[in-house]
Amino acid sequence: MSNRALLEVIALDAEDAIAAQAGGADRLELVTDMAADGLTPPRETFAAIRAAVDIPLRVMIRKADGFAAGQVSGLVEAARGLRAEGAEEFVLGFLNPDGSPDLAAVEAVLAELDGCRWTFHRAIDRAADRDGLRKALAELPGLDTYLTAGSPAGVDEGMPVLLAEAARRGEPGYGARILVGGGLGLTHLPMLRAAGLDAFHIGGAARPSGWGRPVSAEAVAEWRRALD
Repeated sequence: MSNRALLEVIALDAEDAIAAQAGGADRLELVTDMAADGLTPPRETFAAIRAAVDIPLRVMIRKADGFAAGQVSGLVEAARGLRAEGAEEFVLGFLNPDGSPDLAAVEAVLAELDGCRWTFHRAIDRAADRDGLRKALAELPGLDTYLTAGSPAGVDEGMPVLLAEAARRGEPGYGARILVGGGLGLTHLPMLRAAGLDAFHIGGAARPSGWGRPVSAEAVAEWRRALD
């Protein structure tokens, strides 16, 4: 069995996707509007990216900045449309004002996903009770990943939390894979890999010239080499 670490790269369009795959990305997270930290892309964007690459795509279900669900009907409609377009993997996560998971919103979206695999994104880093959130979500269909930096401030501050959660792998609520992302740097990899973490998510790190420029295949390849 391969012990290759998973490298997920944010893609905004087909050009990003082609470069990320060329650089060695294993999976893409598809979003639009990074000024709002990533919202649901149009169906047409998903279709164009799906036609351009053959690696797995996880599509964001999020309609507004922040971690409140907002109008749930809009989320449901987006999920339904993307499923109709052929999307099979997703990214979502919503919190109530008190920092607890918004199970009603999550379950409403999941009802459209037919058991598809999905990531609960960095809303976990804003949760009032991370352990409680994990246990509340543990039995939801399709949940296989948490995207987390361990802290709202990023991996530098979140490292102790990431290491502690990695050590709890297999406990109730800790079965889903940890996908490390949010201020992640190459210098963090040795410690994370030593703790057994094997999935990593990059956005800005794949774009040395900034978000106004496309993904750099060379930048992605540097991460691939570091992980291999």
